[in-house]
Amino acid sequence: MPETRSLTIRDREVRVLEEGRSDVPVVFLAGIGGVPAWTPFLEALAKNRRVIVPSLPGFPGATEFRHLDSLYDWVVHTLETLELLDEPTFDLIGSSVGGALASEIASLVETQVRRLVLIAPFGVFLEDDPAADIWAQVPGPKSIPNLVCSHPERWDAIWEMPADGDEIEWSLLRTRSMEAAARFLFPFGNTGVTSRLHRIHNSTLLVRGSEDRVLPSAYNAVFAEGIQGPVRTIEIEDAGHLPEIDNPEMLVREINAFLLDQEN
Repeated sequence: MPETRSLTIRDREVRVLEEGRSDVPVVFLAGIGGVPAWTPFLEALAKNRRVIVPSLPGFPGATEFRHLDSLYDWVVHTLETLELLDEPTFDLIGSSVGGALASEIASLVETQVRRLVLIAPFGVFLEDDPAADIWAQVPGPKSIPNLVCSHPERWDAIWEMPADGDEIEWSLLRTRSMEAAARFLFPFGNTGVTSRLHRIHNSTLLVRGSEDRVLPSAYNAVFAEGIQGPVRTIEIEDAGHLPEIDNPEMLVREINAFLLDQEN
């Protein structure tokens, strides 16, 4: 099991999970739903790297989020979180809503980020090829997992309530994470990052699940065209919007190959 610690950011607690060993760690900003428990993806990634997972506000491990009203508030909070990790350098992975924040960090400020992995990042809106509206789904326990995963049963396994859990609170965790993401992405997921992508000079791996029903492939293409640093694009087979849940083994192989290639 990973080690657990807390950071205090402006008097609010943020959970940090960490496992593995390496001089340069990987920091993971989770996608829709967050990290309610250590996942097979994180476990596989930690076999070769030290993996650090700070919780985003409103996600499991950091329940407060209503003090963050704008995209700018969220970016500043994320930046302060990364600074408090106190790592001289690290590689940054952002998935989905976490990918939106990771791309903003990389585009706006000089940080300790060395290499960037963006997994189906939000941040772009194309009128002629709109994304699915994740906030307009029919309420129900299966609506989100069926939309974001090609294997929704793997989402269910990650979200299995602990034996000592409270059913109401466990249900609220997912609701809170969706509401939190809506604070800076509602209604169309458009952060305006397109006008800032030219400021990203990091070597970047752009990832998309081949069965993504949330973001069309054209959205990753916008990122690939706008980022100024070297960009590699891949699709993960048998995976939806969250390939770290649907096909973690293939995703970890591709991330490790990218990071190793960049080191050489």
